Amino acid sequence: MATAFAFSPWYFFLARFVTGAGIGGEYAAINSAIDELIPARVRGRVDLVINGSYWLGAAGGSALALLLLNEDLFAKDLGWRLAFGFGALLGLLIFIVRRHVPESPRWLFIHGREDEAEAIIDSIEREVKDESGEDHLEEVDDKHALTIGQRHTIPFREIAAVAFTKYPKRAVLGLAQFVGQAFLYNGITFNLGTLMTGFFDVAADIVPVFLVLWAISNFLGPVILGKLFDTVGRKPMITMSYIGSAVVAVILALVLTTSDNEWLFLAILMVCFFLASAGASSAYLTVSEIFPMETRALAIAFFYAVGTGLGGIIGPLLFGRFIESGDVGLVALGFYISAGVMAVGGLFELLFGVKAERTKLEDIARPLTAQESPAPRQAP
Repeated sequence: MATAFAFSPWYFFLARFVTGAGIGGEYAAINSAIDELIPARVRGRVDLVINGSYWLGAAGGSALALLLLNEDLFAKDLGWRLAFGFGALLGLLIFIVRRHVPESPRWLFIHGREDEAEAIIDSIEREVKDESGEDHLEEVDDKHALTIGQRHTIPFREIAAVAFTKYPKRAVLGLAQFVGQAFLYNGITFNLGTLMTGFFDVAADIVPVFLVLWAISNFLGPVILGKLFDTVGRKPMITMSYIGSAVVAVILALVLTTSDNEWLFLAILMVCFFLASAGASSAYLTVSEIFPMETRALAIAFFYAVGTGLGGIIGPLLFGRFIESGDVGLVALGFYISAGVMAVGGLFELLFGVKAERTKLEDIARPLTAQESPAPRQAP
């Protein structure tokens, strides 16, 4: 909301910095919640669809821009302020949504709050009984029980040490995936409008139409392909989405240098990001499920931050410079580089990927607190 009242560039950038910090924290929170509350058999598709829903907002925002940035309807200094105001109203709705998202029973139990964890499980079981019509649910098999040494606090240094010394290959995998998707996504997202107006002579007030169509393709990727991440499997689908989008990015570069048809370019761009969006969403899924539960939010935050800091900053700067040059060959080079970075992410998935589909989180990465038992308790 503060951004809507910007009066100078420094104030505008400061407000966006604070907003970005909040959004970064939300990535860690929501992906942790998804993994720890959603059944293993559908965890992949649910995670991908929820992460992909970002693009519904992007499509809606771009469509709204057609009205709010129309100077025949709103003053030049008013429309964009209203856009940020609408964004703040949507943010307020999250407070209502959050009231209906329970805390993770896993997290509560590990931190010595088993009564709260049991109450949440009971409420979920009652809801399932009511919706399914079943009077009795199958009992949990004791052979899957873990002995947990409950601890109220777990030091940051211990979490970081375990995450990056015990699972170094998984850490490299997470970095490769996040750097690849951040480079491609941020490079294109921040510069697509300039690219369309500068190289295809698309009028600035029509650019949001292209952004809406592009955003829709980004949403459809996780929705249509998401189920396959639980059935075909994580490794083949993540590898396919990364390397597949890299191949299409190469085709995109060739089209850019041989054709001035903006609709052909957009069509291939949509195919590229149909695949890339599933890959980008799977990056959050990957790092949120392949590390111990106590490190889950930290892992998401770390890889998101490092990936954005490397690929997400270098990509837009590089693409921006290439587009400013007016040299179509340089812009094509940007797509070739993006293809290479995405291909590396797919290659690392092929080498180090974890078969996490339909598998309990505790079987993918054993909780840190399950490795010691100062005060043993049985966790169902």
